[in-house]
Amino acid sequence: MIPKEKIDIHLTTDPKNFAVCALMMAKTDPWITLELDYDQCLKAFEGIAKEVWVVQIEEEIAGFVILQIGGTFKGYIQTICIDETFRGKGIGKKLLQFCEDRILKISPNIFICVSSFNKGAIKLYEEFGFKLVGELDNFVKEGFTELLLRKTFGPMVGYRVK
Repeated sequence: MIPKEKIDIHLTTDPKNFAVCALMMAKTDPWITLELDYDQCLKAFEGIAKEVWVVQIEEEIAGFVILQIGGTFKGYIQTICIDETFRGKGIGKKLLQFCEDRILKISPNIFICVSSFNKGAIKLYEEFGFKLVGELDNFVKEGFTELLLRKTFGPMVGYRVK
């Protein structure tokens, strides 16, 4: 475990950070199995209503998350990735908690998709309270299924921002 005071999570719009994060994605699963290369991973950072948060330990980017903060599925964790050298140290759990805290400021619902073959991530998300709400066959790539998960604190109507 890395002491929480050494973990810094901050918002970024820096294309250099996006490049580091896209490379992190492209060299690990599920992106390897789905055959998404660096350029395809870099496209994940494009678009409106997105926030990119990086996890830094000292000067090194240890992971990141891309959140969708607008639209029907505001509160969608589009991409979450921890560098392989930092996995198993509690950073993923800390980042998920950060996502929950951030999303609950705008929505009572948190969504995430996970590849059906990504058993470690599925276990982590289930332990964190996510429930399966649907399967998306051939969503990212032909022959693969993405699982749509949701963690909810109530319906949109009547939700009071925390």
